[in-house]
Amino acid sequence: MSKLTIISDRALELAEQAGAGLRHAGSSLRDAGIGAEQWIRTGAALGAAKAGFNVARGTVRRHPVAVATAAAVVGAGVLAYVLYRKRREQAQNAPIDGEARRVARGNGNAATRARATRTRRPSATV
Repeated sequence: MSKLTIISDRALELAEQAGAGLRHAGSSLRDAGIGAEQWIRTGAALGAAKAGFNVARGTVRRHPVAVATAAAVVGAGVLAYVLYRKRREQAQNAPIDGEARRVARGNGNAATRARATRTRRPSATV
């Protein structure tokens, strides 16, 4: 085992111990300090991102052709979606029956008016 593997295994053990401690801590974590819970969430998210990056890097190294093919397929899908949106936008702005055009729905120049409120009359007590 390399030193990097040993260090990462030790870090994983420490993270598991910290997670077990946090599970038992419960609501007292909120009282631990300003933003303690947010710091822990951020650290967990960074750890997950790093692990995901390492998996992705290993996949790219083992299967470069498959990754390039997948990237090309995703790129073609994005291009098809952009063209679809553009054509739909053009169809909405196109004239209806050669003359009329759609008018965008909106408020126009109408200003928002405050709602009329009723004031409650004081009750007459005798």
